[in-house]
Amino acid sequence: MTAIQADDVLPDNFDEVVLDCLRDHPEGLDEFRLIRHLAALFPDSLFAREGALRDSLLLFQTHFLLFHALYRLSDRLTEKGLELHVHTLSIRLRPRVPGMAALQLTDPLRSYYLDWDQWASTHVEDVERLLGGFVRGAGAVDQTELQAALQRFGLQPPVTRAEIKRRYRQLVSAAHPDRGGDTAVVQELNAALLILQRYYGRP
Repeated sequence: MTAIQADDVLPDNFDEVVLDCLRDHPEGLDEFRLIRHLAALFPDSLFAREGALRDSLLLFQTHFLLFHALYRLSDRLTEKGLELHVHTLSIRLRPRVPGMAALQLTDPLRSYYLDWDQWASTHVEDVERLLGGFVRGAGAVDQTELQAALQRFGLQPPVTRAEIKRRYRQLVSAAHPDRGGDTAVVQELNAALLILQRYYGRP
């Protein structure tokens, strides 16, 4: 049986749609605004799965698929003098800066997301270990993302694991679609929780 590849999961015209969207938003989009845009255009794709709100593995797969495709697209744009800035808080199209190629080639995040085996071989137990603090600490989290996650929760360091858990429950309860909230907000909170648990560990 042939293993699933990224092109089997991505919509056929993913690159064109993403480029059109980013050209329409030169200031950039955060990850979940882009996912919401893709979900509306491709209702049968992984990006439109409601299960991401409850399924940690699906949340991981959706995030990884997007970043894998974005880094791959950025490489394809090199000959056009363009690149994608890829970050959960800001995905935007920008001119390629001369002399930055070597830095990008050694970017550990880029290398991680371009390794499709990570998507294919990661199972729910792996994601749960991540959520449980199997990999945590300052070296496991981008500090910009950490600060953004704390800000999303309305928290300032120092914080405890119990405070993070309590605040998460409060915010999700208020934002859950079953109570008239917004699916995208819950997705943002889940992603922020992943980052905080990677750093602080799971209560």
